[in-house]
Amino acid sequence: MSETTSDPTAPVASPAPVSDFVKSEKPREPLLEIEGLEVSYRTASGEIPAVRGVDLTVHAGESVGLAGESGCGKSTLASTILRLQPSNATVRGGIRVCGKDVRTIGWSDLRALRWGQAAMVFQGALHSLNPVQRIGDQIAEPIRIHDSTPAKGIPARVRELLNQVGLPADRAQAFPHQLSGGQRQRVMIAMALACRPELIVADEPTTALDVMVQAQVLSLLTGLVEELGLGLLMITHDLSVLGSTCSRIAVMYAGRVVEEGPADEVFEHPQHPYSAALSAAFPRIGDPAARYAPAGLPGDPPNPQELPSGCTFHPRCPVALARCSEYDPPIRMAEPNRPVACVLVGEDGRDRSAAQSS
Repeated sequence: MSETTSDPTAPVASPAPVSDFVKSEKPREPLLEIEGLEVSYRTASGEIPAVRGVDLTVHAGESVGLAGESGCGKSTLASTILRLQPSNATVRGGIRVCGKDVRTIGWSDLRALRWGQAAMVFQGALHSLNPVQRIGDQIAEPIRIHDSTPAKGIPARVRELLNQVGLPADRAQAFPHQLSGGQRQRVMIAMALACRPELIVADEPTTALDVMVQAQVLSLLTGLVEELGLGLLMITHDLSVLGSTCSRIAVMYAGRVVEEGPADEVFEHPQHPYSAALSAAFPRIGDPAARYAPAGLPGDPPNPQELPSGCTFHPRCPVALARCSEYDPPIRMAEPNRPVACVLVGEDGRDRSAAQSS
């Protein structure tokens, strides 16, 4: 039997570049994946639709903003993400958080998911905090129940969290009424971070705060996303806040996302007439016309029980066409990564600027 020997002069194959292996890796699963979400409330007068066919994703290290007027379904969507909706709610569609189907997992898995993998910052910190418990005890509670931190280590973890949100450690002994609005909101963020979640849902985190404190809270949230690689879904009616804070924005109207895209593009160059109205409602610094004659949107959001036929925005739309009252447009791509629900974009043939000039 002959023996095979290698030729020492033969060229040695070089290993594949590291970049080839990186490119072949499967993309990471989104921290939040919502598909075709519908939420309605059962009442004595019938079903009230609150969320209508919403699709949305949030990845690690990404800040996504959800904008819209009061009553558009933002808070209903937020509560449904962690299955916090009231008992009279009917939910259809898919919600996956950190790879888990929120609608079908058992209570033990849901309990582990809340706080441990996903947490929520509720609007109205004064109403969310217990007025007769000290701040430190309230931050410690989710750690004691949901985290593996030893009991002896909980006080140190509370001090660490307070420091992380820019509050002195002695604030742990304070009661909620002894803190300012901005400090209370920082406490809510500390509680959300208590069990080291991967995803945070912030529902109107800057409500009722003055402009300077609002900027501090927003800076804190964006800094935490960069530092810890969190996924953040921020919900507010203020499109200008999202434009300066988030990487992507989704705009909701009457329970439906009508536009989504990169934050600067949606704020500066909106494709849907409703997004344009929200953006124009905020005066631009250095623009006298916007300062002295800020644009507004006539009318009110529709009653969910009596939604208009066709496109729900057409009664208030400044560029509505005759068929908008009969045709409810599906989501179409106005341009790459810019889904928009409007007859003036996509395969209907004309872009919005052409329609406005006609």
